[in-house]
Amino acid sequence: MLQVQRSSRKAVARCVLRSSRRGYASGSEPYDAVIIGGGPGGYVAAIKSAQLGLRTACIEKRGSLGGTCLNVGCIPSKSLLNNSHLFHQAQHDFAKRGIDVSEVKVNLGQMMKAKEQSVTGLTKGIETLFKQNKVDYIKGTASFVSPTRIAVQLNEGGSTEVEAKNVVIATGSEVAPFPGGAIQIDEEQIVSSTGALALQKVPEKMVVIGGGVIGLELGSVWSRLGAEVTVVEFLGGIGGAGIDEEIAKQFQRILQKQGIKFQLNTKVLGAEKKDGKVYIKTEAAKGGKEATLEADVVLVSVGRRPVTEGLNLDKIGVEVDQKGRIVIDDQFNTTVQGVKCIGDVTFGPMLAHKAEEEGIAAAEYIKAGHGHVNYNAIPSVVYTYPEVAWVGKTEQELKAAGVQYKVGKFPFAANSRAKTNLDTEGQVKFLTEKETDRILGVHIIGPNAGEMIGEAVLAIEYGASSEDVARTTHAHPTLSEAFKEAAMAAYQKPIHF
Repeated sequence: MLQVQRSSRKAVARCVLRSSRRGYASGSEPYDAVIIGGGPGGYVAAIKSAQLGLRTACIEKRGSLGGTCLNVGCIPSKSLLNNSHLFHQAQHDFAKRGIDVSEVKVNLGQMMKAKEQSVTGLTKGIETLFKQNKVDYIKGTASFVSPTRIAVQLNEGGSTEVEAKNVVIATGSEVAPFPGGAIQIDEEQIVSSTGALALQKVPEKMVVIGGGVIGLELGSVWSRLGAEVTVVEFLGGIGGAGIDEEIAKQFQRILQKQGIKFQLNTKVLGAEKKDGKVYIKTEAAKGGKEATLEADVVLVSVGRRPVTEGLNLDKIGVEVDQKGRIVIDDQFNTTVQGVKCIGDVTFGPMLAHKAEEEGIAAAEYIKAGHGHVNYNAIPSVVYTYPEVAWVGKTEQELKAAGVQYKVGKFPFAANSRAKTNLDTEGQVKFLTEKETDRILGVHIIGPNAGEMIGEAVLAIEYGASSEDVARTTHAHPTLSEAFKEAAMAAYQKPIHF
C-alpha cells in the first residue's frame, strides 16, 4: 500500500499493527478488487480496476513491480539483444556501409549496467502509475484464508490481512526445471534465463537446451558477443509452438549463417560439471548412440510453469489442471465465486501482452460484467535479428483442419527500403481463406517484424481481407510496403516481385 511504501520503518510497524487489528491493509471497507501479483497482467489489472472506480490493492512479493517480464525477462533480454546486435554490426557490418571503426570491444559490465538501468526505470515507473491511479501497493506474499480474505506476510516484516469483494490471481510463471531432475541449475555454469541475463563474462562455448523463443534469444545474445553456441532441441524444428514451419526452416538457416549450431531431434540425458566445464550427454530423440557436448555454460530453456505454491488454493477450492494451471471459464472466473485468474498461471501462451489484455478484461468484468480478449489475434515475436513475428493460423494448422486457403508472399529482397538498408533477409507471408479472402494468419521474418505485426493483428481483429490491406496506401520507401505487397500476392499479384 502507498502509505507503507512511503513510511519509515516505525511508521510501517504502526501501520501493520493497525492493519492487524482491523483485519485488512488500509481503510475501513473491503477492497472492491485485490490483485495478487504485480507482473504485466497484475499491475495492468490493478490500474484498470482503479481507473474504473474500484477501490484496488495489488499484492506483490518481489519487492519491485513488473513481474518476470520486466525484472528478469522481456525487458532485460531486449536490452542485451539490442546492444549485442549493435556490437555485432560494428564488427561485421559497418565496413560494407562505409563506416570504418577499429578495436571494437565488449564492455560487458557497462552493457549489464545499461540493462539494469532499463529495468529500474520501468519498475519505478509502474509505482508512479500506482500512485497516480490510487492503487494500494502491498509488498508481501499472499495466501488465501478464505475466498474473500487474504493473509499477507509483509516484506518489511510482520503480517496483515486484506478483505476483498473480488480477487484476481496473476502470479505468473517460473522457470521449469529439467525433467526428472537430471540437470540442476546453479545460475553460474548451468543457468536458467535469469542466470543467462547476468553472466560475468562471455563463455567460450555455450550449449542451449531448448530451441524455443527464450533459448534462441539468449543464445543469440551470447553468440553475437563471441560465444560458440549450440542449440539442442528435442523436436525437429525451432521457434516453439505456433511458428509456421516454412518460416521456422528459413529462421534456422539464417541463424546458422550467423554462427549458431543446431542439433535437432536430440534428447538431453543429463549434465555433469567437471574441471571447470559442463559435459552434456545426448542421444537421438528416438533413441540411439550417446554423445557428449562440452560447454563452459549451459542454458536450460525447456519452458515455464505456473506459480501457485503458497496461495492455499486447495483451502478455498480453486481447481488446477494436470499442468498446474488454474482452471477458468470464458470470463476468467475460477471454480470459486469472486476469484478470477489471468496470465501465465492459467491457460494459453505465456506472453506479457496476453496477460495485459486479460487484466483489462478481468477488471471490466468485475465492474460492468463484460470484457473482451480475441485469442485469435494475439501476436508472438522472437526478438533475434532478424525478428520473427506471427499472428493467427499457421499453414500446418490450416492443412490439419482441412481449410481451403491461399498464400501470398513477398521477400524483403524486393523491398526498396530493405535493399537501401542492406538488410534484405526474410519475407512476409499471408494466409487467407480461399472463398472469402479473409486473413487467417500473417507470418513475418525480417527487419522490424515485431513492429510490423501490429498491422496484421489489427486486420485480423477487424476481419479484414487481404484486398483491404492491398488497397491501403503504405508510405514509400518503407519496410511496410512488403506487408502490402504480400497482401497483394494473396489477393491477386504483387507489383514489385
